[in-house]
Amino acid sequence: MERKIRVLIAKPGLDGHDRGAKVVARALRDAGMEVIYTGLHQTPEMIVDAAIQEDVDVVGLSLLSGAHMTLFIDVARLLKKKGMDDVLIIGGGIIPEEDIPRLKKEGIKGVFGPGTLCEDIVDFIKKNVKK
Repeated sequence: MERKIRVLIAKPGLDGHDRGAKVVARALRDAGMEVIYTGLHQTPEMIVDAAIQEDVDVVGLSLLSGAHMTLFIDVARLLKKKGMDDVLIIGGGIIPEEDIPRLKKEGIKGVFGPGTLCEDIVDFIKKNVKK
C-alpha cells in the first residue's frame, strides 16, 4: 500500500481569515491526502517545526494580509536550512501577479489565487510532490 501524501496547511502571520485554507484542507483530505492544519497566527519557525514533526511532503501556506513576500520566503528558507528541500511548498491568497516569479525563485513551486479550483491544487500536488 502506498503512503498517503502528507500536507501541512498553515496560516503565517497576523492574518485572521482561514476559510480558504479550511476549504483547501478539506479538498485535499477528500482527495485522499493526510492533512494537518496548524491554525491561525503561526510564525515561520512554528510552521517549519510542525512540518518536521509531522514529516510532511507538502507545506501549503495561505495569506491574505499582503505579507507573503516576507513570510512565504522565510518559511521556504527555513525549510531549506533544516534540510527539508524535498518538501513541496505551495502558497495561496491575495498575491499580485508581479510577485509570483520571485516567490517561485525562492522555492514556492505553486501559487494559487482567488477562484482557483480545488481540483487544480490537488492535481498540482499529485504531479509535483516528491515521493
